[in-house]
Formats: sequence, C-alpha cells, structure tokens
Amino acid sequence: MQKFLHQKGLPSYLFPSIVSYQRYLDFQENARKNRRESMLFLEHSPCLTGGIGAKAENLLVPEVRLKELGVDFVSLPRGGDFTAHEPGQIVGYLHIDLKKRGLSLGDFLRNLNESLVVAVKDTWGLEVEENPKSPGLYTKDSKKKLISEGIYAKSYFTSFGFALNGINSLFTFSLINPCGARSEDMVSLSALGLSAGYPEKRKEFVFRFSKHFLSLLP
Repeated sequence: MQKFLHQKGLPSYLFPSIVSYQRYLDFQENARKNRRESMLFLEHSPCLTGGIGAKAENLLVPEVRLKELGVDFVSLPRGGDFTAHEPGQIVGYLHIDLKKRGLSLGDFLRNLNESLVVAVKDTWGLEVEENPKSPGLYTKDSKKKLISEGIYAKSYFTSFGFALNGINSLFTFSLINPCGARSEDMVSLSALGLSAGYPEKRKEFVFRFSKHFLSLLP
C-alpha cells in the first residue's frame, strides 16, 4: 500500500492491488480496538455484503450459486441493505474517532457527502447529488446511482464508507436488488463514457476527496 497523505493525524493509503473483504474486516476490527484513525482506498474481489437492514428477497440468487460464480457473501453490522463490490470500483473506508474530534455522526456524514460531491465534480466534471429517499449519491442528470454508502459507528468510531463505480462491469449488482432498488438503476463511470485516463483519474479523485474531507475535520 502507498501512503499519500498525512494531515491532522490521519494517514491516507491507496492500495495498488485487490484486497479481499475479509482482510479489510480484520484491519477494521484492529483499528477500532486501538482507536487508530486512517483512510483506505482500494478495490475488492467480487463480493456481496448485506447490512443490518438487508431483506432476504433482495438477494436474487441462492448462496450456492454465488460460490459457483466466485462471489463471496458477507453479512455486516453496518447500516443498509445489500450492495456489491467488484474490481474497478473505488472503495473508500474512513476510520474516524468522532469522540476525540468532537464530531457528531450527522456532521461526519454531511462532510463525507460534500467531499464526494466536490471530488467527483472536480475530477470528472460530473454532478452527483443525494436522494432523500435512498442512501448514496446519484447522477444529477440521469438519477442513476454512482456511489453506494454504508457507515458503521460504534463507540464513536467509524468504519466502512463508500464505493464509487468506476470501470467495474456492474455484473455483481445484477445478483441483488442493491439497497432495495433495481440493478438497472446503478451506473458506472465507464457507462457514462468517463473511463478515459482512469488510473490517473482514480488517483486524482482519491487525492481531491481526501484533501477536502480533511479540510472539514476539527
């Protein structure tokens, strides 16, 4: 992994290779135990995750079929329904000590969304916005979901974060009703014709997001 920023006592890391979901879960638990803050940006191998609000009918295939497809399935304590990860996404995990920083969860979430909106606009010239009826961020023009979000805050320490669909195929989303919606409502940068120069644009987005998010932290 590559450390690319360290401000306000918060190191940021960009992983150059695929990271298994279980590896992240192990990291997260250790970070929470030691209240060690960081931001991680990475990609996962194909997997489906279900939060505490996940409804059985939103998983569209039997778990045995997932194994045949090489897709892992993980139940999680975070909020939200089912979502998907696959190579080509930009996944960001935020481990923030809200108590130490005197930050409310509401302010944290507002800072997160503001930073995502600014970074997407500055990197790709694309406007995204919130949907008051559903978590995540959506393209302003087509109302398609580009960014999924799921935050877990235990003992005033956050984990999990967001997943932006970059050059991923979106196949894994076809196996679920993502966050209770239709897989057809998901979109990626590739589908929007914005995949040109992606490796460098990915780095640019991560840097822009991190800088803005850190600027909002107490």
